[in-house]
Order: sequence, then structure tokens, then C-alpha cells
Amino acid sequence: MDFASHMPEALDEARAAARRGEVPVGAVLVGADGTVLARAGNRTREMRDPTAHAEILAIRAACARLGSERLPGARLWVTLEPCPMCAAAISAARIALLYYGAEDPRMGGVRHGARVFDHPQCHHRPEIVDGISAEESRRLLQEFFRERR
Repeated sequence: MDFASHMPEALDEARAAARRGEVPVGAVLVGADGTVLARAGNRTREMRDPTAHAEILAIRAACARLGSERLPGARLWVTLEPCPMCAAAISAARIALLYYGAEDPRMGGVRHGARVFDHPQCHHRPEIVDGISAEESRRLLQEFFRERR
């Protein structure tokens, strides 16, 4: 299978989230065969649900589509370093590979903060590739918050 970046699609989801007034984070979940299983952007305000992060919504949709609680071999593209909650869900879903854009030193749970995948009780650790379209992801977030101040 040829490598294809799905970060442009994740960035599209992040921009759509910003237009809805949500923090601009987007995610695309791709199956082991390269099929896009789900796309999502943050919807915490819209759904009045603190767990409605882009990663969680994409994982829920992909699991429903496949009729499984696990997504072995799947790859997740997300514009921002996942928070601890999302990192735990990524582990529970057995996602094989995580690509993310901007780092999140304040709320991240992968390379910062809780470092969920480094915890000895973590059952599954995905391979991680960070910094994909990091500048564009960071710019979206900065512009979003600058407009609200």
C-alpha cells in the first residue's frame, strides 16, 4: 500500500470545527487497508459533551461502521496532540499508528503531561509520528483563540 497523508483532510475538519465555533481540531481515521473509516472535528459545544473531541468521534464512528470495539491496523491523523482522554481511547481501540500535527504542552497526553502511552498500565502503544503540518495546525488554533480574546 502506498503512503498517503490524510492530514489535509484532518485540517479541513479542523477548519469546519472553527466555523462552528468549536476549538479547531480535526481527525481522520484510516483502516488497515487504506480506506477512510471516519472523519470528525471537535463538537463539544454543539453536543454539550466534554468527550466529543475529534479523535473520540472518529473512533466511535469507525467502530460503529466496522461493528467492533477495536481498530487493529488503523491509522489516526489528528491536527493536535491528543489529550489524555483521547490517548487512552486510542490505546483502547488498538490503533496502530498515530500521526499528529501541533504539540500541546498544556493539555497534551502523548509527549506532554500524562504521557499515556508511557504509563506501565497502558495496554497498547501506537507508533507515533508527530509534527505533520504542525505549523498550519498551530496557526489555526492561534487564530481561533486570538479572535475570541
